[in-house]
Amino acid sequence: MSKTTSTSKRSTPDPKPTEPRERVTPSQFNSPRTSVHKVEADGVRVFYRAAGDSDAPVVLLLHGFPTSSFMFRELIPRLADQYRVIAPDLPGFGFTEVPAERKYKYSFAGLASTIDAFTEALRIDRYAIYIFDYGAPTGLRLAMAHPERVTALISQNGNAYEEGLGDAWGPIRKYWASPTSENREVLRQNILTLETTRWQYTHGVRNPENVPPESYTLDWALLERPGNKEIQLDLFLDYASNVALYPKFQEYFRGYKPPLLAIWGKNDPFFIPAGAEAFRKDLPKAVVQLLDTGHFATETHAVEIATAMKEFLAANSIQRRREESVVSR
Repeated sequence: MSKTTSTSKRSTPDPKPTEPRERVTPSQFNSPRTSVHKVEADGVRVFYRAAGDSDAPVVLLLHGFPTSSFMFRELIPRLADQYRVIAPDLPGFGFTEVPAERKYKYSFAGLASTIDAFTEALRIDRYAIYIFDYGAPTGLRLAMAHPERVTALISQNGNAYEEGLGDAWGPIRKYWASPTSENREVLRQNILTLETTRWQYTHGVRNPENVPPESYTLDWALLERPGNKEIQLDLFLDYASNVALYPKFQEYFRGYKPPLLAIWGKNDPFFIPAGAEAFRKDLPKAVVQLLDTGHFATETHAVEIATAMKEFLAANSIQRRREESVVSR
């Protein structure tokens, strides 16, 4: 007798209907994109980063030694929703290219002339300037040449007063007083190194291990390019010309009264807090804010700096009109 086997089909319950998902639109992730460019200006191929709408008020970011526009990587997108943000690499820094046949003279007057030509090439004739370290004497020379173009100054450890120079300037001051090959070599061996570059980023920072290593590593790699250390040593020597110009910078402050925010890493060994407070001597309405960090404050306090800048610029009516912002969206 054969045995028949019957199989019954197991019934499965209908899947439970799912709730319709909320549709994600691109605007919910609308963080302004930073783009990179090069433009010919003053016989130099200037590399720069930019973000924000072309018709928004311009904020020009000027970096210092030994870095580049890379230092603004966290700041740019935090400003670009309201401003057109432009950050060039100064000649001798970053990815700006200076042809050998240009026979460029590396001085602060030269850097300012190139940035002046850069603004002309981009056709920007109104801008707030963010000045940091070397960007300060560069930007202040630009401001004195075109005071009518400058809507405001934001100084982040960008000095314009003798009292702002810290003890860390000692070896460089010695080089100013006696520009011998021996004193030049001291600076080469003690400042233009990976160890000192890292120290500039981490000194005075509450948690030094949180400073991204790519920052000082990139700076050091670019310092190591053939011929670059001679450029930096020339600029160390020429920095004395900036100190000589401090009275002129201060005269500009008194004469044109630009709105000024001094937002300062208070543990900076190069540009000490007295330099931030000194702005009030010539600009009594200057806003001074000290941050518990070191020289490269953007590495640790980009959010605080961006917030302070937006409040300061808005308080001085340097912002897009609300109707313009709505229409552009």
